[in-house]
Amino acid sequence: MAIRIARIFAKIILWFIGLSLILVVLFKWVPIPVTATMVMDENGITKDWESLENIDPNLVAAVIAAEDSKFCEHWGFDTEAIEKAARQNAQGGRLRGGSTISQQTAKNVFLWQGGGYFRKALEAWFTFWIEAVWGKERIMEVYLNVAETGIGTYGAEAGAQRYFRHSAARMTPDEASRMAAALPQPKKRAVVGPSGWLARHGNTIESRIGVVKRDGLDSCVYN
Repeated sequence: MAIRIARIFAKIILWFIGLSLILVVLFKWVPIPVTATMVMDENGITKDWESLENIDPNLVAAVIAAEDSKFCEHWGFDTEAIEKAARQNAQGGRLRGGSTISQQTAKNVFLWQGGGYFRKALEAWFTFWIEAVWGKERIMEVYLNVAETGIGTYGAEAGAQRYFRHSAARMTPDEASRMAAALPQPKKRAVVGPSGWLARHGNTIESRIGVVKRDGLDSCVYN
């Protein structure tokens, strides 16, 4: 009985490895049609896939400034940020995340929202493979197309149309920074007319856009 269970378990693992690698290779070229987050969104889905060349570089710089300043340096995991987040979370108070854009992309495309060690382990698996197979340019393109940018709204193009009434191909630093500031909690954070801490946070991101471009922190996206 134990041997039979072990064989079944081994087959499940092999099937998972094979299927996950097939999907990773497929999605290197094919737009992601839908994600678990979208399917489970009771507000419906508004999305419009756009290639990276049709998304303003200001938004790329803004999300790097806001979410992952070492995006072009790491191979999917920012160990320093993870350790810092763990220390702060252990002290209590508002939980801080340590996920990179690569990790967020892996979660958004292949998994579900929420925590737990099992999901984090799967996230690490997919993060490793999209870094190895996709590369930074594709990771950024996918991230900006599947990230939730508002209630029932997914991707940069749908977000730009919703909030600014124009394409994501032309976004000012102010618009890009406000969208980036809202990304971690798009259902709760206002993109249009933010106030208080959120407005200040957006202003900080906007000031960092120039730093990202000047120091080439987005250089891996435009090779």
